[in-house]
Amino acid sequence: MAKFEENYVAVLMRAWQGQLDFTQLIDCASQMEARQMGPLSAVLYQTWLKRTNSPYAYAGYFNLGVTLSNESDFAGAQQAYEQSIALHPGFVQPRLNKGSLFERQGMTEQALAEWRWVVEHVPGDNPENKTFVLMALNHLGRVLESKKQFHDAFAYLTQSLTLDPLQPDVVHHWVHLRQKQCMWPVYSPIEGLTQQAMHESTSALAMMNVSDDPAEQLAAANRFVAKRVNATLPLLAKPKRYGHKKLRIAYVSSDFCLHPVSMLTAELFELHNREKFEIYGYCWSPEDGSALRQRVIAAMDHFTRIDQMSDEAAAKLMREHEIDVLVDLQGQTAGARVNMLAYRPAPIQITYLGLPATTGLPSIDYVIADRFLIPEALTPFYSEKPLYMPDIYQCSDRKRAVGPIPSRESCGLPAQGFVFCSLNNNYKYTPEMFDVWMRILKRTPGSVLWLLADNPWAEANLRQEARTRGIEDHRILFAPRVSPENYLARYAAADLFLDTFPFNAGTTANDALWMGLPVLTLCGRAFASRMAGALLTAAQMPELICYDVQSYEDKAVALANTPADCLRLKTQLKDVHDHGVLFDTTRFVQNLEGKLQELVAAL
Repeated sequence: MAKFEENYVAVLMRAWQGQLDFTQLIDCASQMEARQMGPLSAVLYQTWLKRTNSPYAYAGYFNLGVTLSNESDFAGAQQAYEQSIALHPGFVQPRLNKGSLFERQGMTEQALAEWRWVVEHVPGDNPENKTFVLMALNHLGRVLESKKQFHDAFAYLTQSLTLDPLQPDVVHHWVHLRQKQCMWPVYSPIEGLTQQAMHESTSALAMMNVSDDPAEQLAAANRFVAKRVNATLPLLAKPKRYGHKKLRIAYVSSDFCLHPVSMLTAELFELHNREKFEIYGYCWSPEDGSALRQRVIAAMDHFTRIDQMSDEAAAKLMREHEIDVLVDLQGQTAGARVNMLAYRPAPIQITYLGLPATTGLPSIDYVIADRFLIPEALTPFYSEKPLYMPDIYQCSDRKRAVGPIPSRESCGLPAQGFVFCSLNNNYKYTPEMFDVWMRILKRTPGSVLWLLADNPWAEANLRQEARTRGIEDHRILFAPRVSPENYLARYAAADLFLDTFPFNAGTTANDALWMGLPVLTLCGRAFASRMAGALLTAAQMPELICYDVQSYEDKAVALANTPADCLRLKTQLKDVHDHGVLFDTTRFVQNLEGKLQELVAAL
């Protein structure tokens, strides 16, 4: 160490004297950064830039910006990038990095402006610049998608794929953006990109809306694992018991906020038996200030934010806490930290609710399920072993608030006529099921279909698709997003919930049934296409589970034409609400705890 310090002082003196060339500067700075001595590297760059007249000063300022950014000196990094741009306006990299710097500080509009400048001023057909233009386009698409500006995000990603169609990560976002906007067909031609390549680039989440084949779900999960999971990480926890008086259960998620996962699990966390279990929460969720987030935090015995920790550091912290069972509520959804799980911080690791499909993750041992959701015959298509619950796989929150029941008129619905609804996320709508829904409307005069107004582009496309199928605009209605309690209350204005396929309603079906609205589902083979069927099985309402399209269509029409049957189903759901196993959260928690105790005892 002393020798290195002597060398550093000597190099710094040469920089002060203006006798250090650019190559030597980069070599020494790189050595310091490799030794995690970023501040010393920054001092060297600053000294060199102040004391050296070099044509490479613009590159020196860029490297200084990178170093300061790594040290979280955002103001200094921004100043360095701006100096680099001033010296060499055509140098693209500092603009890209400056955008990322703004994004890290939550200054999204400033970040977008930097990347737009690159797209608008740098020719992408120039081989020297192509990589940088692609980076800017992809940043724009990613951030705009997160801001629900789907139309512009799609346009930028289309431009990116036109420049280079062989970008699997970009393709999977492009496909999902088409789903979100109901742009059908989802696999639309792009020169140089085959439909097979699109299919193989489709994410595990987007695949649930493309295929009901569990083998394809597993293949999508395995492709993700091959690209994103480090298989060489050291395993932290050994498969043995710690011997705690109370079992330590950890729930990990980026969705401990106003999110469907927390909407289902809040009471689960609250009801754990504190005499036998100690509950940990590890969170990288947004601080949305919601009452639900505060409730989740209060329900944990220990709650730790890990968003500023590396995967390795977070995993080591869990290992230090000697977690017996880790329950991942993320799967492969946005925000997933699969390499944190790959360190195996707990001897038993389980996936639950986050991704309604197999995760493919080698670090996940079990998936919480029931025998309807994952029939034993289909277990070969799951990388996890099903942990079968006796009644239902899905927990419920019986404390969810319900707002005042609205009138039909206040919801924009006609006072008379049968109201079908499907208040699912728009990406779950498919042209095949939309065909069925339009036929149902044609066969039930005076009926309307009430859909979720998720985004204006999906709404416009769905209206056009309805017109193409001969359905007038006034028969397709859209419900704007409202607060959770008012969203629940709206279900009282509908007559029948039409489920989506192949990606069924999950939390949405739970909400509809809780509010006494019958759910008609089409059941398939994959996890995502069996969720509503699992709920209806627990509710002892198998007559609402269909296994082919024609039966689904006919059942919807029959119910619309026989009001007494709908009334009977609603009366039955009232009994399920008050006395059935579907919403018996206390029973669910006790069953889950018993299963977890058995797993730990078997170690």
